[in-house]
Amino acid sequence: MLCQRPCLKGFLDAHHQCPQCRASLASGEEVKRLSTNFILLSLAEKAKLEGIGTEQLTGKPEVADMCLEHDEKLKLYCVTDKQLICIICRDCERHGGHAFKPIKEAAASLKNKLEEGLCHFAVDIKNLESLVNAQREKIEATKQRSCQLLSQISAQFTELHQFLEKREKEVKDEVKLQENNDVVRMTKMLNTMAAALSESRAMQGRAASFLEISNPEKFLKDWVEYNGVIVSVNDYKVVEASLYLGPYETHLKFLVWKEMLQVIKPREEQLVLKEQGLGLTVSSDGRSLLHSFHSQMQFPNSLKNFGGDYQRSPRFAFRQDGNLLYGGFASSENTFTSGQHYWEIEVGQIGLTGFWEVGIRDHIIKYDAGNLSTSCPEGVTPLTLQNIPRKIGIYLDCSSHKLAFYNATDMTHIHTVSTKDSAESSTSAFLKIQYRTPNIIPFTASWY
Repeated sequence: MLCQRPCLKGFLDAHHQCPQCRASLASGEEVKRLSTNFILLSLAEKAKLEGIGTEQLTGKPEVADMCLEHDEKLKLYCVTDKQLICIICRDCERHGGHAFKPIKEAAASLKNKLEEGLCHFAVDIKNLESLVNAQREKIEATKQRSCQLLSQISAQFTELHQFLEKREKEVKDEVKLQENNDVVRMTKMLNTMAAALSESRAMQGRAASFLEISNPEKFLKDWVEYNGVIVSVNDYKVVEASLYLGPYETHLKFLVWKEMLQVIKPREEQLVLKEQGLGLTVSSDGRSLLHSFHSQMQFPNSLKNFGGDYQRSPRFAFRQDGNLLYGGFASSENTFTSGQHYWEIEVGQIGLTGFWEVGIRDHIIKYDAGNLSTSCPEGVTPLTLQNIPRKIGIYLDCSSHKLAFYNATDMTHIHTVSTKDSAESSTSAFLKIQYRTPNIIPFTASWY
């Protein structure tokens, strides 16, 4: 039973059968005799008011082929807004200046584009699958690399722990050895003094009894027979402890650190510097980069023995903004082609050295007038640090093409640059200085 005759009539016109039992109905008169189901009618009206559409009631999609605003057939496709519109919508202000296409033409055009896109989907999917696999491999490689590093770190710390534990045992054994030696000597003296004390006490009692003898002959006779020896306290002295470790008592950590340097590998690169231009002097040991001195200039006492004799070269100076500047640059005789390398440069006293660069050629960290930055072919990166380092640590990783800078005093990381753009197959350390006051403070490669 349907809610009202129009519903039933529409159904019978399309199917010519009862919607309930599916029996054939030949005549429309039978429809007229059916009564309206007002309860079902009320529910249908309520569903309309609450906005329940045909798609929700029947489970079939509702075809939106009519413009809801103008009740006109949707015949156009607005390319700009990407929506179906009617003829009246096209002339509305909100679609002014838009591009339009007939629905069939728009559908055909879109299908053509979709078909063209399908040709690329297979290639894109293949490329994406390749990228997904590559990313998975990178994740796995990262995990393996992490495990490798963790094992490597554990092994190196184990080696350090073994060294420290061995050295700790050796120092403690030395303490125990000195303790035992001291205790043996002290115990021997203690036993001797204890025996003398006991003998002195016994003699004290005998002496008192001798004093009670009034007869001189008997006194002497008894004393001679006793044959006692009076003990003198001056014959004995307390044995002092000789337990002493010297600087290991107060500077143990520093001294052990120095000992560790002898067994630690790899170590810092011991750079040997060489001049690359006028204006600088290199010490005979190749460690220090100094200002070239006038003949009338004298070495300060603190530097007379620094590095031995100095090779002399003409002073390099030029004027900038009316001020005389001194400077020059140098490189290391050490060259690096592969592997990992670390070295340290003492950059001197900041107040006297107005400008310096250290690193490798074209990849440097620079100090200029109080400002710190890194410079490489990719560009200049300003750096902000609370304190300008007095010693720069430089780590070159040839395999990963990275150059890292550290404050070598506390090993704080400063910055890392890429060296992938370097065309040179081998490189060396690079140093450059520039200053206004003739500077004789060493610009030194650190050796430990």
